[in-house]
Amino acid sequence: MIEQTQHGSIHEIRLARPPVNALNPELLTALRDAVEAAPGNGARGIIISGGPGVFSGGMDVPHLLGLEGDALKAAWSSFFDACIAIAKSPVPVVAAIGGHAPAGGCVLALCCDYRVMARSPDPAKPFRIGLNEVQVGLAVPEGIQILLRRLVGLRRAERLLVSGAMVPARRAFAIGMVDQLAQMPNVVPSAIAWLDELLALPSAPMLATRALARADVVEALTDPKRINLDRFLEAWNEPDTQNALQALVARLKK
Repeated sequence: MIEQTQHGSIHEIRLARPPVNALNPELLTALRDAVEAAPGNGARGIIISGGPGVFSGGMDVPHLLGLEGDALKAAWSSFFDACIAIAKSPVPVVAAIGGHAPAGGCVLALCCDYRVMARSPDPAKPFRIGLNEVQVGLAVPEGIQILLRRLVGLRRAERLLVSGAMVPARRAFAIGMVDQLAQMPNVVPSAIAWLDELLALPSAPMLATRALARADVVEALTDPKRINLDRFLEAWNEPDTQNALQALVARLKK
């Protein structure tokens, strides 16, 4: 489900579930475990990358629709556990976004310290990133909304969230949703270069300052009132949500 590469003290964790790195519990657990283990294995920085063209297509909706009860809750818990592992990482984490990053793929990127996104080789078909949950019948939990607000501001986040907008890479960079754009072959090297510059700073004060600066990210994902998984799962079974999710699965089959 994942592949790992070491670039010196920078460890790359690549999502490896083709064709679109759909997030199922097995992949999410592997990602969580790899992120948590990396510092103990010598990582001073982490890169999370995906496939060319698609970073991650988000949660594996066809798989989720086959679950109910405790199994469904466990599947969604595995997603938030992976997000929390990234947010709590004691070393900096960069998302190397080599393509589209909707919904859950976008959330993983928002949990990172820094985001490098690829420019599409076809300017007429730009890569896009966004929390498009509303378009498939899901409400975005407050904790995840906070991750977007801290990057783009309250009003802009409101408009993006309520419309479920998928933002082209160039605009995502302009509004601060991603930090850097690069040609596709240079996405991971650009992530390495950013980490190299950060890791050249005095380590203890940099890491201590980082922990304070990112405390709100951890709080947003770990405060039960801001995620409220039980309420989210109740909404999952509402007719509007189920109809939208079934329509999404029908489109994917085509």
